[in-house]
Amino acid sequence: MTGDQHSREAHPAVDEAFAATPRQDYLPDAVRHLAHHDLPLPLARGMTNSQPSTVRDMLEHLQVPAGARVLDVGSGSGWSTALLAHLCGPKGRVLGLEIEPELVAFGTRNLAASCRDWARIEAATPGVLGAPDRAPFDRILVSAMATDVPTDLVNQLAPCGVLVVPVKGRMVRIHVDDAGTAHRRAFGFYRFVPLR
Repeated sequence: MTGDQHSREAHPAVDEAFAATPRQDYLPDAVRHLAHHDLPLPLARGMTNSQPSTVRDMLEHLQVPAGARVLDVGSGSGWSTALLAHLCGPKGRVLGLEIEPELVAFGTRNLAASCRDWARIEAATPGVLGAPDRAPFDRILVSAMATDVPTDLVNQLAPCGVLVVPVKGRMVRIHVDDAGTAHRRAFGFYRFVPLR
């Protein structure tokens, strides 16, 4: 999960979210001592906790406003879900989805310790991408590599919504304008586990 270097703009909200959500609190004991390294770290069943620079890039492009309804696809250890919860604040809602049962339990415990009860993690429904029955969402973050832009998730965006998803090695930002037209922009080169 590596991204290319690019010039940094100021993103104080993302800085505050990182400061309030220490990565080590969302890692297995065996790798917590590596939390401050800019590396992906192993979780259960071949999954990883993304490196901080990648997570930062994704959150900066997602631009989560206060009060947003957010979907976190591939919540892993719960770190991204907790970061999103900090960004949207208690007037928002965050739903994290995870396909691996062991990580659903691990992420739920980690998230509970953050006391951000406007966020939750649930098991993803096999064969269903996202949560169409809970849509629309203002923001959708995907932490797994897609082979193409997932139209199922684009269709779950609210007007003026944003989806950030890695596709074939590039990070893609989809913005749906208030007329319902989707605009696509790619940035950076990244590696993720496959979206399934």
